Amino acid sequence: MVTDHSCSTLMSAILKPPEVQLEPMQLAQLPMVLAIEQRAYAHPWSLANFRDSLNAGYEARLLTGGSTLIGYFLAMKGVDEVHLLNITVDPAYQRQGWARLMLDALAIWARGQGAQWLWLEVRVSNLQAMQVYESQGYRRVGKRKAYYPNGDGKREDAVVMSLRL
Repeated sequence: MVTDHSCSTLMSAILKPPEVQLEPMQLAQLPMVLAIEQRAYAHPWSLANFRDSLNAGYEARLLTGGSTLIGYFLAMKGVDEVHLLNITVDPAYQRQGWARLMLDALAIWARGQGAQWLWLEVRVSNLQAMQVYESQGYRRVGKRKAYYPNGDGKREDAVVMSLRL
């Protein structure tokens, strides 16, 4: 029998947003990160790419919900700008607003570092990502020819996007 109380408890559990946090990415967590990277992309970053980024001291954050890794981002600070190198949401959690949350966190961090601009590249074929970036205020400002590997020795162009902070 469903009572008003049990229905209310069930609705609270369903509607309650999960507790999430952004935490620094550590070398020991790279196997989990790499597993998501490989599920998310046809041409994923390598373990060496992640290791080099961490060893260089780039801003690298994990978005976790309890013990679940939802996504991550890595960014490189310049003089008055930050370059987003990689942002990924586990395919199981895509289209739920997590990329936007991480982009907001990145912008807050970048402002705190004195950055005036955020920059990124995105594959010309990744229309979904471009829509997310544009919804966050990023603008298309250029193109990099043959920037990304695309299999069979071919390359794909990148759209360069920026956000004035």
